[in-house]
Amino acid sequence: MEYTINTLKKLMAIDSPSGFTKKAAEYIMDELKSLGFMPEMTRKGCVLCCLGGEGSPTVFSAHIDTLGCMVAGVKSNGRLKLTRIGGMNANNAETENARVYTRDGRIYDGCFQMNDPSVHVNGKYSEQKRDWDGMELVLDEKVFSAEDTKALGVATGDYVCFDPRTTVTASGYIKSRFLDDKLSAAILLELARAISRGDIKPARKVYVYMTVFEEVGHGCSSGIPEDAEEIISVDMGCVGEGLECKEHQVSICVKDSHGPYNYELTDRLVTIAKKHELDYALDVYPFYGSDADAALDAGYDLRHGLIGPGVYASHGYERSHVDGVKNTFELIRHYISE
Repeated sequence: MEYTINTLKKLMAIDSPSGFTKKAAEYIMDELKSLGFMPEMTRKGCVLCCLGGEGSPTVFSAHIDTLGCMVAGVKSNGRLKLTRIGGMNANNAETENARVYTRDGRIYDGCFQMNDPSVHVNGKYSEQKRDWDGMELVLDEKVFSAEDTKALGVATGDYVCFDPRTTVTASGYIKSRFLDDKLSAAILLELARAISRGDIKPARKVYVYMTVFEEVGHGCSSGIPEDAEEIISVDMGCVGEGLECKEHQVSICVKDSHGPYNYELTDRLVTIAKKHELDYALDVYPFYGSDADAALDAGYDLRHGLIGPGVYASHGYERSHVDGVKNTFELIRHYISE
């Protein structure tokens, strides 16, 4: 777990909303190279790497792009109107610290606030709608007009990245924005490390594919190896009302918004989880789409599945647990070894 958690913290420290992922992808490339592998970066910016093995090629995908925002305009008061990237909710980011990246390489700090956020001034504070029109990014600079802000080099199209606030408690809970899906990316890097050390000997050919546009729907729509027979997305397991999964478990999704996952592949995952007494849950995700779905939508002829550690409060300030990470890793390990 030490390597996985340290890797997670390093990934979380790299801002990477969809479309702004180069540094995160370069970190993945460097890490895989340091483990003795030969990763490739696609034109789109995803990272593909074969971890060895022969026969029945399986792709394990995770995504390193996150939610975030982009500057949609500079307001007359010098503050910034934002547009979301992916499923970012404005009310989930209220009072969150953020960074603005300009195209000339400057970085400015700010805080995302509702318009007129002082309860001592705004008598309708509690009634005001928290949405992208009713909220703004307040820069931590002496700016009072659009001209002041533009003079800093801030412009429409600049990326806005929110502070992940990553922490791991003594009781094993992992709390952070963007556990979806950097936690699973860290798990797949641990898989690569275990294979490189000889701790795992794959009984099939194994690829890892770190994608960079999952949050906007087309992460795995290209770049899948031609010999691949199946794809398993390792993404967050949903935790919430009406679902079985908890943060301590590995979730095996049987159906999401796109439809059911491959029955035979899912059945094999369940059989392995039972055989090795892993703590798992089967669930239907009511509002969800994965990279495995994107691959099939793009026309790839693959068996597909979806697993991942349970994650509470998805797309907000998320929480998982080291037990869920361990159960997910063990399911993958046995899947490729048997």
